[in-house]
Amino acid sequence: MKILKRLMPISLILSLALSSPALCREIPTNAAKAAAEVSGELNALSDKLQDGIKDQPGIKLAVLEFAYTSGKESEGPVIVQERITTLLVQKKKVTLIERNLLKKVMGELKLQASGAMDEETVKKVGKLLGAAAVVTGTLNDLKDETTEINARIVDTESGEILSAAGAVIKKTWRDTAVTVKPDPKKDFAGMPLVQIAVLLDTSNSMDGLINQARNQVWKIVNELNASEKKGSTPVIEVAVYEYGNTALRRDKGWIRQVLPFTRNLDKVAEELFALKTNGGDEYCGQVIKNAVEDLNWSKKADVYKAIFIAGNEPFTQETVDFHQAVALAKAKGIFVNTIFCGRRQEGVATQWLAAAQAADGDYTNIDQSASLAAINAPQDDQIARLSEKLNTTYVTYGARGGAEMKKREALDMNVAASGAAGIISERAAFKASAPAAMMDAESSWDVITAIERGSMKREDIKKDQLSEELRKMDKAQLDKHLDSKLAERKKIKEDILRLQTERVKYITDEEKKQSGAPVTLDKAVIDAVRRQASQKGYKFNR
Repeated sequence: MKILKRLMPISLILSLALSSPALCREIPTNAAKAAAEVSGELNALSDKLQDGIKDQPGIKLAVLEFAYTSGKESEGPVIVQERITTLLVQKKKVTLIERNLLKKVMGELKLQASGAMDEETVKKVGKLLGAAAVVTGTLNDLKDETTEINARIVDTESGEILSAAGAVIKKTWRDTAVTVKPDPKKDFAGMPLVQIAVLLDTSNSMDGLINQARNQVWKIVNELNASEKKGSTPVIEVAVYEYGNTALRRDKGWIRQVLPFTRNLDKVAEELFALKTNGGDEYCGQVIKNAVEDLNWSKKADVYKAIFIAGNEPFTQETVDFHQAVALAKAKGIFVNTIFCGRRQEGVATQWLAAAQAADGDYTNIDQSASLAAINAPQDDQIARLSEKLNTTYVTYGARGGAEMKKREALDMNVAASGAAGIISERAAFKASAPAAMMDAESSWDVITAIERGSMKREDIKKDQLSEELRKMDKAQLDKHLDSKLAERKKIKEDILRLQTERVKYITDEEKKQSGAPVTLDKAVIDAVRRQASQKGYKFNR
């Protein structure tokens, strides 16, 4: 008989024992005491975990299995997961992902219960589930009879640890000596993946570069969105660093990770609008090394991974030799593309070309002070109106809902104030065409996105997490309201995509009539992306 992978919780065994004299005789008298001790330790652990999220009532959590640090196969990871899940449910302060959905996602990712669960995987699992955070952790046996539990709650968007707690409990499960090695070659739920890190010089002279990055981020991502690999649109992750700014920490080399890899492009744009320039030393080798070592790059060989570094000072500053940094990138299959803000020959003389060549990347020089007076398409006004209507289809949920909508409105104002032609259209096109996996951040606070993603069923909606107006509706009224919003959103997205297709054709035709236009950040990035991603099997449809 195969070893059972899941044991009944101790509480269930004890309840059966009370109703069966035979079972009562089989269970040692100290079993109840041991079960109580375990329950008490885990209860204290769950209380400590909840302390870190007490300002987020109703937060949506997924409790993952607690893998052994040694990788050994055991029933322990599942048992600890189930007990902590039960304790969190009893406290009624959080919303927990349905276990069947959790099991389905784990199956799709082909993750084993006792396999290694690194931060990157935690974030992927949580986002696929539409969870704002995940409860995860490890087991480490201290003796044959006891194990140490180290638990934490991790934000699925930022990777930030919201709370952590530990406990030592008596083991009530069986182990085997089998060690399971994680397979780094597993795909991202079967979908192709693109990872791009953007490293921006934010010293005094770089205001034009930052402005271009703010206004062109959606255009760049839409180019990737229009690609496909093996019939699937890629999931796109973007990370941002700033460097060369004396407002940053000197001991960190005037470098800051603005964002780790994220699929939330609104968050990327929000952070870009918040960047401020200030004079400083630009350590290109150091910021590349940081990005290579600190970000969660996929280990899969056919993932398109690229760094884009933009600036205007010599590439040879500071103690980290750029050759060493670029070699680290190349060893991980990461293209390093350099974008010099100035004259081409100056960039060549200051080693920007040499850095790109060392990692099979592209070297480009751009005019970072060039005006962004892009071509105005006749479809822009209509797309802008549809974008406003799209915002009315959101049904906020939980404590985060209202705050997230305010962030969205603030970003809308920044986008509108930028005055750049087409930026609203590009952003709307991204919202209408992005793969479902890239909308997971929204599914944690918007009911309509969660239903579209399949991460929430209507029967799971808690009325006390809805707006005051919706709480007053009965089930039939609420279903009718949700049906209306779903249908409206679908129609708006279809209209945006139709108009965007017409818009792209119009702009392409107009660009052919022009000559001598300055090269800006979007063209530098898009040209490199097309060439390099094609080597990884991506095809571009426009």
